[in-house]
Amino acid sequence: MKVVVLALALAVAGESLMAPDFTSSKTYVYKYEAVLMGGLPEEGLVRAGLKVSSKILISAIAENTFLLKLADPELFEYSGIWPKDAYIPANKLKAALASELVTPIKFEYANGVVGKLFAPEGISPTVLNIFRGVLNVLQLNIKKTQNVYELQEAGAQGVCKTLYAITEDEKAERILLTKTRDLNNCQEKIVKDLGLAYTEKCAECQKDAKNLRGAAAYNYILKPLASGVLLLEATVNELIQFSPFNELNGAAQMDTKQSLVFLEVQKTPIAPVNAQYLHRGSIKYQFASELLQTPIQLIKITNPQAQIVALLNHIVKNNVQMVHEDAPMKFLELIQVLRKSHIMDIEQIWNQFRSKPDYRQWILDALPTIGTSTTLRFIQEKFLAGELSAYEASQALVASMHMVTADLEAIKIVEALTHDNLIVANPALRQIVLLGYGTMVAKHCAEKITCPAELIKPIHDRMARAVAEQNIEETIMLLKVLGNAGHPNSLKPITKVLPIFGTTAASLPVRVHVDAILAMRNIAKKEPRLIQEMVVQMFMDKALHPELRMLACIVLFETRPSMGLVTTLANVLKTEENLQVASFTYSHMKSLTRSTVAHQASLASACNVAVKILSPKFDRMSYRFSKAIHMDTYSDPLMLGAAASAFYINDAARILPRAIVAKARGYLAGAAADVFEVGVRTEGLQEALLKNPDMENADRITKMRRVLKALTQWRSLPSSQPLASVYFKFLGQEIAFANIDKVLIDKAIALATAPQVQEMGKNAVRGLLSGIIAHYTKPLLAAEVRRIFPTAAGFPMELSLYTCAVANAAVEIKASTTPALPENFNLAHLLKANMNLETEIRPSLAVQSFAVMGLNTDLLQSSVLVRAKVNSILPAKIAAKLDITEGNFKLQALPVALPEHLAAMHYESFAVSRNIEDLTAERIVPIIPAEILEPLMGRQFISKADSIFSESASKLARFEKKYCAKLAAMGLKTCVKLESEDAAFIRNTPLYKLVGKHIVAVDIKHVEGREIERLEMEVQVGPKAAQTIIKQINLSHEEQEHTQSKPALTKLKKILAPGMKNGTRSSSSSSSSALSSSKSSSSSSSSSSSSSSSSSSSSSRSSSMSSSSSSRSAKSRLSKAIVSQVTSAAAASTSRSSASSFKAIYNKKKYLGAAAAPSFAVVFRVVRADHEMMGYEVSAFLDEPTARVQLIIAALAKDDNWKFCADGILLNKHKVTAKVAWGAECKEYSTMLTAETGLMDKKPAARLRLTWENLPSAFKNYAKIAYKYIPSSILAGLVEGKELNSERQLSLIVVATSDKDLDVIMKSPKRTIYKLALRLPIALPLEGIASLTPFDDNLIGLITYIVTQSNAAQCSFTKNTLTTFNNRRYRNEIPLSCNQVLAQDCSQELKFIVLLKKDTTEQNHINVKIADIDIDLYPQNDNIAVKVNGMQIPINNLPYQHPTDKIQIRVKGEGIAMYAPSHGLHEVYYDKHSWKVMLADWMRGQACGLCGKADGEVRQELRTPNGHLAKDAVSHAHSWVIPAESCRDTSECRMRQESVKLERQIVVHGQESKCFSVESVLRCLPGCFPVKTTPVTVGFHCLPLDAKKKHSEDLNSILDQSVDLREATEAHLACRCTAHCA
Repeated sequence: MKVVVLALALAVAGESLMAPDFTSSKTYVYKYEAVLMGGLPEEGLVRAGLKVSSKILISAIAENTFLLKLADPELFEYSGIWPKDAYIPANKLKAALASELVTPIKFEYANGVVGKLFAPEGISPTVLNIFRGVLNVLQLNIKKTQNVYELQEAGAQGVCKTLYAITEDEKAERILLTKTRDLNNCQEKIVKDLGLAYTEKCAECQKDAKNLRGAAAYNYILKPLASGVLLLEATVNELIQFSPFNELNGAAQMDTKQSLVFLEVQKTPIAPVNAQYLHRGSIKYQFASELLQTPIQLIKITNPQAQIVALLNHIVKNNVQMVHEDAPMKFLELIQVLRKSHIMDIEQIWNQFRSKPDYRQWILDALPTIGTSTTLRFIQEKFLAGELSAYEASQALVASMHMVTADLEAIKIVEALTHDNLIVANPALRQIVLLGYGTMVAKHCAEKITCPAELIKPIHDRMARAVAEQNIEETIMLLKVLGNAGHPNSLKPITKVLPIFGTTAASLPVRVHVDAILAMRNIAKKEPRLIQEMVVQMFMDKALHPELRMLACIVLFETRPSMGLVTTLANVLKTEENLQVASFTYSHMKSLTRSTVAHQASLASACNVAVKILSPKFDRMSYRFSKAIHMDTYSDPLMLGAAASAFYINDAARILPRAIVAKARGYLAGAAADVFEVGVRTEGLQEALLKNPDMENADRITKMRRVLKALTQWRSLPSSQPLASVYFKFLGQEIAFANIDKVLIDKAIALATAPQVQEMGKNAVRGLLSGIIAHYTKPLLAAEVRRIFPTAAGFPMELSLYTCAVANAAVEIKASTTPALPENFNLAHLLKANMNLETEIRPSLAVQSFAVMGLNTDLLQSSVLVRAKVNSILPAKIAAKLDITEGNFKLQALPVALPEHLAAMHYESFAVSRNIEDLTAERIVPIIPAEILEPLMGRQFISKADSIFSESASKLARFEKKYCAKLAAMGLKTCVKLESEDAAFIRNTPLYKLVGKHIVAVDIKHVEGREIERLEMEVQVGPKAAQTIIKQINLSHEEQEHTQSKPALTKLKKILAPGMKNGTRSSSSSSSSALSSSKSSSSSSSSSSSSSSSSSSSSSRSSSMSSSSSSRSAKSRLSKAIVSQVTSAAAASTSRSSASSFKAIYNKKKYLGAAAAPSFAVVFRVVRADHEMMGYEVSAFLDEPTARVQLIIAALAKDDNWKFCADGILLNKHKVTAKVAWGAECKEYSTMLTAETGLMDKKPAARLRLTWENLPSAFKNYAKIAYKYIPSSILAGLVEGKELNSERQLSLIVVATSDKDLDVIMKSPKRTIYKLALRLPIALPLEGIASLTPFDDNLIGLITYIVTQSNAAQCSFTKNTLTTFNNRRYRNEIPLSCNQVLAQDCSQELKFIVLLKKDTTEQNHINVKIADIDIDLYPQNDNIAVKVNGMQIPINNLPYQHPTDKIQIRVKGEGIAMYAPSHGLHEVYYDKHSWKVMLADWMRGQACGLCGKADGEVRQELRTPNGHLAKDAVSHAHSWVIPAESCRDTSECRMRQESVKLERQIVVHGQESKCFSVESVLRCLPGCFPVKTTPVTVGFHCLPLDAKKKHSEDLNSILDQSVDLREATEAHLACRCTAHCA
């Protein structure tokens, strides 16, 4: 019979899908219990939790509509040792919520699915969510035909993946149902993130391990009945775990348990309350007031206005002289009350305190942290009403744009601000508001799957108008707004200003294109594929500006392209002509190969393959080429990482790059964010600083254009506008930018020199003299990051991080002058007065950080909380005295009252439980209870749990240590106290180490009996310096005693160590004969180096040298002596005799202070209460006749005879020697340092030699430590030989074999180390160093010349071989009697032109057109002649100086040189056999001509005047010939540029064709015939024979045609004309 009943019941249940059924006219009674517990999983530790128990009554009131009521609800709190401690009833909270809890709600329920919810308006969202937690248990989607299945099921936490498993227990007549929900796999997850809008999810970082993971298991027991299915029991076990580190190292847990047990069926139905039931949503959780409730504290707000006033009074009163340690917490409390206040309350508070500066500042700092549109509305109203200054409004708006929740109302307020006249009139405020609008849109869209395009449309409309009106500055501003917003719909307006997508954009400046590309970076985070297509197209467009292509490369790699795309880039680089682009892209790929960050693993692999495809020659490109550097580090166990990128963008191989971008990126807990970015553009800045400002001369430019008119299709380059710009980004959002141009600089200068500014300066001085007492306090909510999501029981769980800081500086300044300043004083009065200044400052800082995990509502909180407190105070009192007329400056540090702790950090972790109705009963208990920790004190444990650090990690349960050190000289004692209690004894992982208590405190105390009155530093310059010296010094007497004791010491040495004789002699040899000493030392190195070479020929040395023969020759060169006097300049100067050697000069006058006053004296001393002298004095002496400098440092203590003595003597302009001694009376330790320069094998060389008598043993240890840190890459190229050199001597010899190569030899007592052909990143100005010309009579001019020469670009011509600015060589057949453009300024300014002409005798002539003069350099008989504006200047009258400009002509060697660096020409040199043109560094990329552009692009060297790239060097050279117009031309040139016809007919595309050259060919004028020719290969364009188009004389129409073939033809180099020449 039972079997029949069960079968019938199952049949009925099958028809209803086995869902629980609640029959009408019956009330089903269940016992309900929900327990939520958070903390670490181990028992015995403290947890925080909550318990809800009640009877649940369910009855039907209509079809599929039911009532749910809680009967006898109970609430319990928990904060204690789990599971030992008991729950504590929350009776007051239960009483306050009783009316809401016992009010029944209605819900729809059909086939196990919960539908709509209805409840009276009086039930709060928080209580209604508790009902949702109950209904969540009843949510069942049972399929009749399947026993195991998956689906996305709706629940209180959203729509998540759910697995069902159904079984039947026939004996017990039960249906057992199990379902599990994966909370990490949700189609629609209910979660609220606050403060995370700027972060990116790092999916790859959490691929193997997640920071946040959750799952829930539901078990049901159902009983089939004839009337339906009865739910007998349901249990829920949900586990959510979180760790900021890898979950394998342990995690904190939130455990939710629910049980629903059937009790009985009652016949009495539930009666609904007499209230209107409103639709209140569905089973899905709805966020309530917890969004405005901080999880750190719970405040019962009854009278917001009164509470705000009380908080303000407390904050202002207790943060005047220093920050109170609880100031951050009070500031957070103020924020909490403000968030729950009405705008009218805030208005009243403002009106009450706006006239009080301290209160006003605290209110303005707190307003942005409210985080709602109320903040923006308040700022808008008060600024428009004139109650806020522009400075206050800018501060408040910057903070508000990043803290206010970006809802539609807030966005509308910001949009209204962008149109306000007061905002528009202030450029800074307008920038803040516009950039902030983009930020608000970005934050709003971060929470939406699809973001409405209407939000960004107003900016699109403005952008269209700005582009149409050619308003460059407005266009740049709006591009930055679109970049901040990052809306995908902005892509179309952005592309309209890119040069490859329209003719309008091509006319815009490059900086507009730059900002357009950068604006796509935030869009790329959402639409990477779309951006990849665009930036790849730009990168591959070789006609684009190189900077744009490099920026496209940056954007592309930020999208993390695929292997195929990266390989495509590598293939493009193989044929890339622009070396800047090639260098930048290659270095970017190379640096990314070293990335260890998880989300860049695929990109690193792709770049690794790409780098192997490319040639390693890209690694050898100099620093002048653009580079990209990326460095990162990432720890998988900690899930923590950081990355830094730097982009160095150059476009002309200048020293000052075009742009530099640096950014930092952080990775934490599975998220990534661009923390900070700064970009600087210096386009035109270097030129603006170095060029002659008076360049705009219309007559000069007209004259030069007339010369260049004859060049075929000559095109000038656009002049770079003098401009520097900088921008700052924070968290991926641009927060500020500035453009610095000439107009801005002129305004700043005018403002600085304005009378009102000078008056402000005088008022500031008057204020100092009258005394200043002030304090400044700044609070800051540095971080508020929250993630809120529901638990199965309907309570919100929160993970949050808060950081709040308050800084304070109390300042008291007293100033006085003697004599007193007159009423209307000026700067001269200040310089003549004796000024005294006394300042006391007490900077203090308090920081508190909180990390919270647990339940957070406005009614109750139950969570695990970690708090870190940092407090610091550093008082100082300083007195300064300045007497400019007497040259005296005194600085004193006066005693101050020291705080208890100079700095202290307290870190603690708690379990917290509290409710709003009984705040006095809150329980805050340490997570590690004392009763567990106390028995473990001093014991060491072996962790049984697996650890990522060690398999048997040991850890003390408690660590406490105090380290102290006495600063006897200052009478202070410093102590550092360390105290630590953590849970690492349970599990030695980072998470468990954070749990517990950690204290670090730094204390400074006065030492009793050694009180200090003050610390003092005094500087005296001039004749009164001798009066400042406290301790008199007499080195002559000391040295005499030392000398008298030498014979005895010498005899003792002979007895004890006979072998020391030779070493003593060698170390004490005189340096007076530099030639002989150099030879002797070098000969020894020669023998030793040869032996080393033979002994180590099979070593790894071969990798650093090209061949053994070159190695031997290089070593033989290095083994020769450095003859320091063998230079032309040195020969002219008289060398000193041996009597003038260092030793002779030193012995004549050992202490310069005995005969002359010191140049200056500095005294550092400690003034003690017992008047004991302590400190040091420094005195410096100068003896001009002997070019000697002496510096002496002496201890001031009475019984301390320590001194430091340094003597330096310039023996001649090639040699300087210094002696350094220190110790007791400067006798303990002594060294001698000699530096000299000269020539070796006619190569510039330098030698540095260090000898010593005795050195501290610690020096040897320091040297060994330093050696360990030398990179192995440097040591790999060294050749080392074990040789016995001088015992106590180190020497370093450097020989410059070329301007970029050095040979280096270093000798130590036991070994000799060689480095051959060391490549330098920059060129050395060897010519300037070797000849010491052309400014050997002017030291400053010489230094300037050498520095600028090392960076200048050089073009030269010798023996028919031309070497371009980019160091490319080719033979140049110069046409006779025609001018060729060697180099010229190709910008529209035409600062200079350098022309070359070969006369009929094949002698070269140079003509330089610069400023308002023409300079001709040409041979005359056996000499060089110079003409300026047609007037010859005799050689004897040189140097020639331009009367008004910085142009100079001088004799240099065998030729003549012209210098005009401010005009872009560093030097033009000419002699009978060669010439040389040197271009200033800032002109790189702006030049053109036969010598090239000086931009480092050797693959694009052969540029013709029209900008085309010639294929043949001869064709390129001839294109820069200035042709003649007719035979009547005043010049002797009789040639012109022509398009020539191919002499033979050819077949092209199956047709007989005639061909014309599309490259100009040099030919004689009509009526002239060639006497000298040369072959040249040019391109030809072909036309069918029957084509009507005829050969035209107009080259412009021919040279733009396409090339069909390339053939050789003849170019004329010299012509002879007949009388018929026209």
